[in-house]
Amino acid sequence: TEGVLTRMAQSDPSLEGIGLVVFDEFHERSLHADLGLALAIQARALLRPDLRLLVMSATLDAVPVAALLGDAPVVRSEGRTFPVETRWRKSSIEPGEWIEPHVVRAILHALEHDDGDLLVFLPGAAEIRRTERRLREAGLQPDTTIHALFGALPRREQDAAIAPSPPGRRKVVLATSIAETSLTIEGVRVVIDAGLARVPRFDPGTGMTRLETVRVTRDAADQRRGRAGRLAPGTCYRLWTEAEDRGLVPHRRPEILEADLAPLALELAAWGTAPDDLRWLDPPPDAAYRQALELLRELDAVDDDGTATDHGRRLAGIGTHPRLAHLALIGAESGDGETASFLAAILSERDFVRGRGRAPDADLRVRLDVLSGRRGAGEDDVDHSALRAIRDEAGRIGRGVSGQGARTGTGTGTGTRTGELPSAGVLAALAYPDRIARRRSGERGRFLLRNGRGARFAEPQPLEGEDWLAVADVEGRGTEARIFRAAPLTLAEIEEWFGGQIEEAEEVVWDGEAGRVVARRVRWLGALELGEAPLAAAPPDAIARALLDGIRAAGLAALPWSKETAQLRDRLETLHRLEPDRWPASSDETLAATMESWLLPFFPGPPGFRRLEDLRKLDLAEALLARLPWELRSKLDDLAPTHIEVPSGSRIRVDYSDPDAPVLAVKLQEVFGMLETPRIAGGRLPVTMHLLSPARRPVQVTRDLASFWREGYFEVRKDLRGRYPKHPWPEDPMTAEATKRTKRR
Repeated sequence: TEGVLTRMAQSDPSLEGIGLVVFDEFHERSLHADLGLALAIQARALLRPDLRLLVMSATLDAVPVAALLGDAPVVRSEGRTFPVETRWRKSSIEPGEWIEPHVVRAILHALEHDDGDLLVFLPGAAEIRRTERRLREAGLQPDTTIHALFGALPRREQDAAIAPSPPGRRKVVLATSIAETSLTIEGVRVVIDAGLARVPRFDPGTGMTRLETVRVTRDAADQRRGRAGRLAPGTCYRLWTEAEDRGLVPHRRPEILEADLAPLALELAAWGTAPDDLRWLDPPPDAAYRQALELLRELDAVDDDGTATDHGRRLAGIGTHPRLAHLALIGAESGDGETASFLAAILSERDFVRGRGRAPDADLRVRLDVLSGRRGAGEDDVDHSALRAIRDEAGRIGRGVSGQGARTGTGTGTGTRTGELPSAGVLAALAYPDRIARRRSGERGRFLLRNGRGARFAEPQPLEGEDWLAVADVEGRGTEARIFRAAPLTLAEIEEWFGGQIEEAEEVVWDGEAGRVVARRVRWLGALELGEAPLAAAPPDAIARALLDGIRAAGLAALPWSKETAQLRDRLETLHRLEPDRWPASSDETLAATMESWLLPFFPGPPGFRRLEDLRKLDLAEALLARLPWELRSKLDDLAPTHIEVPSGSRIRVDYSDPDAPVLAVKLQEVFGMLETPRIAGGRLPVTMHLLSPARRPVQVTRDLASFWREGYFEVRKDLRGRYPKHPWPEDPMTAEATKRTKRR
């Protein structure tokens, strides 16, 4: 396989004894093929100028590859193929519609009207199994057999699918994309293409890979079609319309642009180079590569500058994903290599546990018990072909671990820490340290991952009440991903196995629920809070700033505003609106944003304020006035008086809550004889007069008192003197005596 070339190059960068490296089916653009070609080009440039490189494909755009190889010659060979008739559907399949009924109808039609064996392309094993079940229910002729063909099948079943049919018999091979290029199936004269493929998509933001079912690309569709014309003329049924066919994307995206780059990053670290030092058709994306290096640091596979550690070089030699290699190697060195190899294989292959109409038990311990024989499993509970593949993969991983000098058998050894063998949860966490999870407080089945993402069980699970999990298999977008497989952990295990990654921080923060400043020493593993302890001696300035956060959270109303201090704030803002360069802004927004400069200096020394109630001791007026130089402070009362004396002798409070229009609310009878509207700020701003009835309801709002006496007063007098006969309503208010009393009887 492609990975073998990488292993050979790592052990012997000069590829001694090899004259030619052939990259076949290069249009598939797998991660290993791109990496292998980049390493081979560098080996040729630095060590082996005589090394020949040959890149081959039936559908590849040859020009950029030839340029990458140094203007290499392009050899074209048309070859011999037989004609293939293409047939399309007359109507589209609706989005979300099950594909299997359409596939089965096409198969039955082809068996009746066409000769030869059938090769049917489906996106995955699940669709293959459903199609197989429907075909058997439809009742095929006795001379027709059905074979599945996908990567996880045992070799024996794959060989049976590829082998020629006996004389007088026909076969239907239900296959994934594995049959596009890698295999030739003798006897195939008919291809039925569902037009779908399942591809992995890696999200560097979450560190998760998800499988997406996508429309097949043009080059892949042509490869599939060509399978029908290898040995004789054939027919290709495409389960999409001819119009849809014209809209197919020409080429599949290279895997390097969408895959988890941790294996690539480890190979480059072991090779001793950075991506920029190699020549690529498509270089690895920066974000995904940085995320991969961060994971490798968590696995102790590379140091801070990205150089491979001894442990990282051993991981690269095992030949599986770095996560699983780390699990297997540490597990073996801790005395239980067999369990570790089993678990690594479980996590690298498709799940063998079935759920009987519901989601299968997510607990990884169930799978380990089945593999070890500690738990029996019925035919309906287990996919035995997947189970066999996992046993084979576990053996291969175990041999790779042994090749790195680690024990692989089940042991009673001392382990690396407490003497206890690592649990399934510890082993899973070794592979997925970024997915250690803590259950959200008060909720079942919902967890926070170490990487900050949310995750949940979509259906009830035995693990949903666990406080801690190691989540191995998770998929999804949005705020919460779905957990498929996990194992329980304890806080003690996390502290024992990941103690070197736990960080301690002193926090002085505002606790909104408690309504006070909290000082504590907190232990963190990524986004997970492991525990806390009170902080006896917190810095006073940190306490004060945390209280400011509490004030901002509660709003400025949390401060001890009296009528006088609230008016003072508004008086200052009114003057600021008139002279912004001279008077400081005093709006709520400005005061909230600048509390460090005007409010913080008036907090007392230790022990200081810790609760909002403590603020009652604060001299808020002095804090506001302290922002003024002495010359402005001395002019404040003259320019923005707190009260204005009216002709009745009353001193009326001025309302400055609207800084652009201060209000003087006064009974009408108290301003008889006042000829002009009072003004503030040295006469620049008239107050807005709210002239009140004896019941203290506004009867007139004006900024021009003289005009009101001349024009508006007589309408008010006519309307109100009958309702308030005990109050004076003179015919000439400008000469009448002001009063705050009623007339005598």
